[in-house]
Amino acid sequence: MRFKKIVALSLLSIAGLLAGTIMPAVASAASNKPIIVGSKNVSESKTVSEIYALALEHEGYKVTRKPNISNNVIFSATQKGEVDVYPDYTGTIVEAYLKKKGTGKSASQMAKLAHDGIQKDGLTTFKYAPGDNRQGVAMPTKDAKKYHITNLSELQKNAKKINFASQGEFEKRADALPEMNKVYGKFDFKSIKDYDVNLLYKIMEQGKAQAAPVSTTDGQLATSKFTLLKDNKNIWPPYNLVPVVNKKAAKSHPKMEQALNKVDAKLTTKQLTDLNKKVNVDGQNYKTVAKNWYNQNIK
Repeated sequence: MRFKKIVALSLLSIAGLLAGTIMPAVASAASNKPIIVGSKNVSESKTVSEIYALALEHEGYKVTRKPNISNNVIFSATQKGEVDVYPDYTGTIVEAYLKKKGTGKSASQMAKLAHDGIQKDGLTTFKYAPGDNRQGVAMPTKDAKKYHITNLSELQKNAKKINFASQGEFEKRADALPEMNKVYGKFDFKSIKDYDVNLLYKIMEQGKAQAAPVSTTDGQLATSKFTLLKDNKNIWPPYNLVPVVNKKAAKSHPKMEQALNKVDAKLTTKQLTDLNKKVNVDGQNYKTVAKNWYNQNIK
């Protein structure tokens, strides 16, 4: 009987030693698994995701890049673990994914709504960047000066003189022109014509339109050719850049959060606009732009 007890105790001791050696190996294997960094199929997302990838590689992580994922797919892909992290916006999370109204919310309020709202989906966010890529309206600077327009109220008063270029949805979407009409008064534009979204700045440059919907970090806004009009009644909520992260990936890669928070702290609206200018106006490769920015600002 005593011999059996000794054997049993010995087996338990061996099991304990094995657990002590195997468990860390399992944890190590999880942390050595490549982090899948995704991006949407727009230049800003691709550039920022490449900066994220460089920051994670600097921390010693292996990284797999998955660029050019459809806007309609990337959120669910991150839920499923097909993507571990990608750059999104607080406003997109709140309004597009969570279907909540963001009007009147501050940047921190939008970030909290986004963070809390996606926990149930197995996702989380890290700290949001100061960079804010929200909805806006821009004009060629020469036309803005000609009509003395600096904000949306002044645009509304001069709307009859302005040809407006849309992308087919701005005049219909509830949070776009209908919201402008509701808050500022009806914008009775001289004309509204639809064009491919990628041609709107070119259309304004050619003089075919004097105003168009834009994003506030568009690279063209870093030039003197165009002026972003102030939303002086604050109808459009903040869309601060923020990493969307699969919670399991965040847990198994503990240095991920600190690395991406360090990056996002420096991505201001001006920085994002300058990055977009280098890619979309100057024609540089987004990977080169991302690497240069990372080396100058983070490394």
